[in-house]
Amino acid sequence: MSMFISCLLVDTGANVDRPRPGRLWLRNVYRVHQRLCMGFPTAVRFGADADFLLPFKPDDFGPGHVRVPRTRQAGFLFRVDPLQRGRAVILVQSADEPDWGYAFRNAGHLLAADPAVRAWDPSFAAGERWRFRLRANAVRRIAPVEPGRDGPRVPVPPTEERLREWLVRRASRAGFGLEALEAMVPGYVYMSKSVMRGSGLRLRSVLYEGTLRIVDPGALSSALASGIGPAKAFGFGLLSIAPVR
Repeated sequence: MSMFISCLLVDTGANVDRPRPGRLWLRNVYRVHQRLCMGFPTAVRFGADADFLLPFKPDDFGPGHVRVPRTRQAGFLFRVDPLQRGRAVILVQSADEPDWGYAFRNAGHLLAADPAVRAWDPSFAAGERWRFRLRANAVRRIAPVEPGRDGPRVPVPPTEERLREWLVRRASRAGFGLEALEAMVPGYVYMSKSVMRGSGLRLRSVLYEGTLRIVDPGALSSALASGIGPAKAFGFGLLSIAPVR
């Protein structure tokens, strides 16, 4: 079954001192996820509001795409990638073909170009080498406060050794080994459900780039569909790969 890859070029403007709506939109990844959800309206919602004139209601967009385990049959992953000169693109990998025309019908000013969408159905063999990029929420669980409950997640210390260890463990579960790690950039991503200043959260972000070698093609296919690590609703976990040239 094919998945779909979308490229959304955000209109960030040419002057970083004069933010465009697209640049402001990217500052809160919760709003980015919310807008992307609008690309998957239910048939009932689309039938009742084909021009997107009614207010956004999460239940009109959620079934099969939001608050579900990501697989080849359901859900989507995304990642905001910076480009040169302050530009940015959002990559979306989804089980179903999105309707970006609907999602941006009342917000076309956020994009600098028409979205590009293509079907994607990769196949792999053990031993193959591929280039990869992953933005991950590198966290670990600590001891629970109460017996019988999961411990809270805390950021992995941002040292090269600890961040590399985190990726190596995840890679083993995802069916690949690290051939070369060429970039490892720690930082934070901001999200807030409220417009009130100070109500948001900073999430640990690490951008990994390098070359991987496939060990278990089935496990890698599953990891590509389901993502790696937590916080997938906030732009983490999408593993992008490309042939080594």
